Amino acid sequence: MLAQLPPTLRDLQLPLRLRLWNGHELDLGPAPSVTMVLKDPSLVAQFTHPSLDALGGAFVEGRLGLEGPISEVIRIGDILSQALLGEGEATPPKRTKHDKATDAAAISYHYDLSNEFYALWLDREMVYSCAYFETGTEDLEQAQQAKLRHLCRKLRLQPGERLLDVGCGWGGLARFAAREFGVQVYGITLSQAQLDLGRERVTAEGLDAQVQLELLDYRDLPQDGRFDKVVSVGMFEHVGHANLPLYCQHLYGAVRAGGLVLNHGITAKYTDGRPVGRGAGAFIGRYVFPHGELPHLANMTKHLSEVGLEVVDVESLRRHYARTLEFWSARLESKLAQAATLVPEQVLRIWRLYLAGCAYGFAQGWMNLHQILAVKPLSDGSHDLPWSRADLYRET
Repeated sequence: MLAQLPPTLRDLQLPLRLRLWNGHELDLGPAPSVTMVLKDPSLVAQFTHPSLDALGGAFVEGRLGLEGPISEVIRIGDILSQALLGEGEATPPKRTKHDKATDAAAISYHYDLSNEFYALWLDREMVYSCAYFETGTEDLEQAQQAKLRHLCRKLRLQPGERLLDVGCGWGGLARFAAREFGVQVYGITLSQAQLDLGRERVTAEGLDAQVQLELLDYRDLPQDGRFDKVVSVGMFEHVGHANLPLYCQHLYGAVRAGGLVLNHGITAKYTDGRPVGRGAGAFIGRYVFPHGELPHLANMTKHLSEVGLEVVDVESLRRHYARTLEFWSARLESKLAQAATLVPEQVLRIWRLYLAGCAYGFAQGWMNLHQILAVKPLSDGSHDLPWSRADLYRET
């Protein structure tokens, strides 16, 4: 069976050991740090075309065992795949029709998994989005607090203003904005589990008079411009390319003239939105984010502009998300035994690969993350934003 492996494998000199179902082993380089256990004989044939989707799927299904640090597993798996497949030509995926039922089911699949599971590896506020590292030396707790503050300062929040939080998660940003900036917050989510815990935390902090969280689709948002500011974090990845104009239109309709809209989300490397090559994007679509679609920054700014919002600031946080994911992955890896009591074994395998794989992917530039700040101009085309960004970084 080992003779059926591609000769190229022996030339790679990877710190990788292959162990067959019968105990036979082959080291592909000196001092192996990772062992792939081929439990299914059919996997030998797949090693002639080892896409990241195929390797990841085999691990999730229990046909492939992985021994060694998960970050090293991802790195070696990528080198292996690239050596035998090259970069390949990823084609734009077939677009999914995103209706309310489809989106609600996709959100429930991912976010209703287990509040206790997420709490194992997120920060204490359970902020499930890219942190912000002001110096690069912060721990996860510090960086997530810095991110929440950064968002609020970009929005120039003032006491008494009404903030709409689209895709509010467990309410970490909503509570922070109410507590630290004195605003009224209306947050929406499609996850019942997130809503329940979010409301519990709002009440526990005595913020019921300032924070209202609801189960609501963005397509049902009021369009009377009642909000002074709008923020959307980690939400538009679920909207779908076809619905981006509608999504932007609803953000525009929700905010008053002169108000600000801040969209924070993952963006594609390629302008046509094709996924990263060699199957990594396919794995995420199959196991992690069903119906998720990443638009390119150029497409998102286009749609915002076409509905009448003026894009005034864009910031890339790609490196910040790579580090955030490294923290998340390390925290999960340190609590695998506890995690195994909260989610099924197959689900835990998915999340181990997903967090470590995304940390690697963002570090490699396979995708990006952008904060896009836009303003709804006044009738004469003006707005009252500061002339520079200095206020964002001024000590308070």
